[in-house]
Amino acid sequence: MDIKDIFDPEGEIPPAIPAATLVIFRNCPQGGPPELLMVQRSKEMRFAGGAAVFPGGRVDDADRELADAHGADDEDAREELAARIASIRETLEETGLAIGLHQRPNLDEARAARAHLLAAGALAPVLDAMGWTLDLEGLVPFSRWRPKHREIRVFDTRFYLTNLGTGAVDLLVDATENTRLFWASASEALRLADSGEIKVIFPTRRNLERLAQFDHFDAALAHVSEFPSKMITPFMEMRNGVPWLLIPDDAGYPVHGEVLESAARG
Repeated sequence: MDIKDIFDPEGEIPPAIPAATLVIFRNCPQGGPPELLMVQRSKEMRFAGGAAVFPGGRVDDADRELADAHGADDEDAREELAARIASIRETLEETGLAIGLHQRPNLDEARAARAHLLAAGALAPVLDAMGWTLDLEGLVPFSRWRPKHREIRVFDTRFYLTNLGTGAVDLLVDATENTRLFWASASEALRLADSGEIKVIFPTRRNLERLAQFDHFDAALAHVSEFPSKMITPFMEMRNGVPWLLIPDDAGYPVHGEVLESAARG
């Protein structure tokens, strides 16, 4: 395939599916850097099959309706709130973890909510049934990725940070899309990727490298205040005759790219 079939700097950005991802911090039980919750996707999944990613998924119409109920007053605000809602909904569905709430549910409540969500297919009826309210301000915008490649499905994904604190929770894997859940520091996840124990796609690797800079959640918040969330659109550049996949160097990422051949894109 010609490189221009993948990355055409003169072409228009292809349509993208709105999506959201939640990067969940917890205190490491043994001390040390915070751990992050990751899910390993089923190999049968069309996008990022077999890869370890953060919980999340596409934004749907029910998320937008709930955003309207939370006071979204224009299209931009609606999409922002809908993305936060989607990240909470997808995390509950994929992991059984109820987060992004003013309440702190126990395990039985989280399990009941997950069962209700799977039956209803939307978060609003779950909130009503459980008497829960969303804490959308507790999700901190971290980044937004919208690739420009054409050979695979393209997502416009907003990444959010949230802090679980002690992390004393039980998790439930959604075996339809994922095969396992695990906690790991960003540095440990990178080590697992380098050793071949897990697969990570290009955006996940770049975000793990960025997250590895933080030794606690407050450090992440300080960093975000210095480098607010912005759109990241990877681009291709030839270096000594070799194509590289790169990202802008002003968004807070310590590593700005890698050789295209080694970059897993989905």
